[in-house]
Amino acid sequence: MEEDLKKIIDEIENNRAKGLDYILSKSNEEIVKIISKPLNNQEINQNEAEKLFLIDNNTDLSSLILLADQIRKEDVGDDVTYVVNRNINFTNICNTYCGFCNFMAPEGDSRAFFLTMDEIKEKVFEAKDNGATEVCMQGGMHSDIDGNYYIEIIKVVKEAVPEMHTHCFSPFEVYYGADTLGIPIGEFVKRLKEVGHGTFPGTAAEILSEDVRKIIAPGKITTDQWIHTIKEIHKAGMQTTSTIMYGHVDKPFHWAKHFNIIRDIQKETGGITEFVPLRFIPWDTRIFKNGIAREGPTDLDQLKMYAVSRLFFRGWINNIQVSWVKQGPEFAQYCLTAGANDFGGTLMEEKITTAAGGKHGQYFAPEEFRRLTFEINRRPVERSTQYDYLKVFDS
Repeated sequence: MEEDLKKIIDEIENNRAKGLDYILSKSNEEIVKIISKPLNNQEINQNEAEKLFLIDNNTDLSSLILLADQIRKEDVGDDVTYVVNRNINFTNICNTYCGFCNFMAPEGDSRAFFLTMDEIKEKVFEAKDNGATEVCMQGGMHSDIDGNYYIEIIKVVKEAVPEMHTHCFSPFEVYYGADTLGIPIGEFVKRLKEVGHGTFPGTAAEILSEDVRKIIAPGKITTDQWIHTIKEIHKAGMQTTSTIMYGHVDKPFHWAKHFNIIRDIQKETGGITEFVPLRFIPWDTRIFKNGIAREGPTDLDQLKMYAVSRLFFRGWINNIQVSWVKQGPEFAQYCLTAGANDFGGTLMEEKITTAAGGKHGQYFAPEEFRRLTFEINRRPVERSTQYDYLKVFDS
């Protein structure tokens, strides 16, 4: 953990020891008024969320984090959940060329790969042997892939391990799959459901604002298309997660706008299981190397992201997930005391973050999740994809 971050955490913890009422009395009155709204069953609006993201002193930051942690305890208790899963990227061949991604490779490139169905099946067997209850699959936008390919993947998984939950395909892939078959999104989702598909990751959201998307991912679906696709998935009776990928060319205004869109979707459909902030990993990406993007969010930004998430989504999205892949286990552990309650998954392999220069990909053992959870005096729980409790660990 960086020295500057340690100093911030030390001050927050000193304030925690003094008590929430004490630190609230020392904080900016407007900030206190905003963060207290969820206590009175009032929603924080977009403009107020932006003000919270702009907090620039440790006193107000302490109030934000301590109150978010209190509300976390009230809403979901002291359990920290995690899922034993395996990540499977079936291809990195992609024609979208997102500026924040170094995972993709053009066809014929020495880094390019495209798993066969037998290779996917073997990875699913390995996942089962390692205790996984979920496989999470996404891949590049390969020109040879169509909607039937995605359907075939689900069939292969279910034939190999019928009980394995499939958490697969971003809204971009769903939109693309439906488009290649010339059918409505809802019909394509129905076809996936019919062959046993489980849930969808709410990725490809990045920042739901066109002025940002045109810079970092001009080839991806638009904000309106992403929203429409997510809603169609939910209307088909299926659930998704939700995400934000932040810390590049975006600003607090965009984060607050993004939050508002996600909450409005949840109010309409109720189909979102969790919210997952994902910090931008800059080092090997084109938009960073070309001087377009900054070096990812600050540590302060990340703490505020989890705390504001807890307050903003109160009553609508209960589960806020940290990312050990993006943040590292130690900082992710601390963010569990800033409003978050879920540790994510074991993954077993993770290529996208590591390709961008991240240091913490690949695999995190369930025993490590449990150790880090006990260290902060919380109770670890192995969960299903949809947050059913599978194993509770009291010691």
